[in-house]
Amino acid sequence: MDFSVNNFNLRLRSIRLGELILAIIIASFISIILATFIPIYAKYDDLFVLTMHILLLIFFIYALRGTVGLKDNFRDILKPSNKKEILYLLVLNYFFALMLIAVISVFTAVLISLSPGSSVTVEFSSADIGPIYYFLDLLTGIIGAPIIEELIFRGVIFTRLRPRLGIIWAMIISSALFALLHDPSGMISAFVFGLCMCVIYLKTDNIIIPMIIHCLNNTLSYGTDLLQLNNFLFIYPLSVVMLIASIIAFVGIIIYLSNGVKQARSEGNK
Repeated sequence: MDFSVNNFNLRLRSIRLGELILAIIIASFISIILATFIPIYAKYDDLFVLTMHILLLIFFIYALRGTVGLKDNFRDILKPSNKKEILYLLVLNYFFALMLIAVISVFTAVLISLSPGSSVTVEFSSADIGPIYYFLDLLTGIIGAPIIEELIFRGVIFTRLRPRLGIIWAMIISSALFALLHDPSGMISAFVFGLCMCVIYLKTDNIIIPMIIHCLNNTLSYGTDLLQLNNFLFIYPLSVVMLIASIIAFVGIIIYLSNGVKQARSEGNK
């Protein structure tokens, strides 16, 4: 990182991959030590994740200390064009994720029908866990993860890979690494979401905007699970409407990514 740079956005782009990897290793080591000697970590997995987030946030606070321009980034969120794009990406990715859920559900149902005697097992329900665990889950999923993941995958990894590998490969690699943090059923939607966040970060040079989208996206996801909207939305005839909306969202994402990359290249961002 270059401490001679005072601008927040430029300082963020100066953080090296090696410095980030070292910070992740140290944060992991400290979290493992705490998990070994503090029994509560064995009970609440999200406490371990939250500790990782806090330690990595400390690293970024240290790396970005003394910079200016963060207030301007927050003000940029209120620009009509940015508010419109935030809403646009939020809707597209939400319906695309729902489409994948529907596809996985159909595929699972087909497998079950071909396997006599098999049954569906529900592995998670918010009603089955205590309020403390659920609060930690919300805290890490809605606030901690979006902030830290955007700083890591878009702010550092994508930024450092872009001049070496070009926009396309930097987007693919950073988004693939981002997707690996998610459950197998959500990897595809996470990968596509990561690509979209790379594009909007390219267009705005404002890491706060993908953070906001990420927070809202995760909030929608938690709300959908909590209210069990998936079961309701895929009941006929709503299922037909959802299918059409999901297909439109998928096409919209493809167009958005294509136009975003073309715009970045035309402006000399390689």
